[in-house]
Amino acid sequence: MRFDVLTLFPDMFTSYLKESILGRAIERGLVEVGLLNIRDFAKGPHRTVDDRPYGGGEGMVMKAGPIFRALQSVERLEGRGPVVLFSPQGKPFTQNMAWEMADYQQMILVCGRYEGVDERVRSTCIDMEISIGDYVLNGGELAAMVVIEAVSRLIPDVLGGERSNREDTFENGLLEYPHYTRPQVFRELEVPPVLLSGDHEKIRVWRKLQSLKRTRERRADLLQNAQLSAEDKAILKNLL
Repeated sequence: MRFDVLTLFPDMFTSYLKESILGRAIERGLVEVGLLNIRDFAKGPHRTVDDRPYGGGEGMVMKAGPIFRALQSVERLEGRGPVVLFSPQGKPFTQNMAWEMADYQQMILVCGRYEGVDERVRSTCIDMEISIGDYVLNGGELAAMVVIEAVSRLIPDVLGGERSNREDTFENGLLEYPHYTRPQVFRELEVPPVLLSGDHEKIRVWRKLQSLKRTRERRADLLQNAQLSAEDKAILKNLL
């Protein structure tokens, strides 16, 4: 999987791409990330990438030309996904979207800045706008990192286990059950006895109960679209 990121601040990605699971995936060739500095595609002695908005108003707008030329320079691989612009106006990013993107060979990610990008970039170059939440950031770089990580961990062999990402929060539309590790007692708080029982069926049922209970308490809205089994529905009925 290859990610091509268009940004004014490529150095923001330098440390991030070297760390942890993602860094190892890049070292192993499972994930590739190309960083293009949009300023390199600006013209003139000052390499200007933004200008005042027509019609007046606060802030600056990213010019269409540098972004357009940067996009033209990206080699398009067969099986690539959409060209994505990060924007508060975009479609909310979800785990289902991450799974869809994991099937592509390439993703091209455009990081806006300032008041946004010239609308002609949106209308001629962008296939999809994505938002990672109902709040405003200074630019799309953090959002790009979120998408790169969320998608990369779904690529085969990146996590090293086939089931390790199938039981995560949101995978079945529910929040994940609580986890515990050693020591057995921490500050007088004990690990639930069922997890020490060795009875795998009891542990499975307990985890499902905790997942459903936590979802109902914290994100009841998720239950409307969750894929609930007959067992799930029975457990929820008993929780009411």
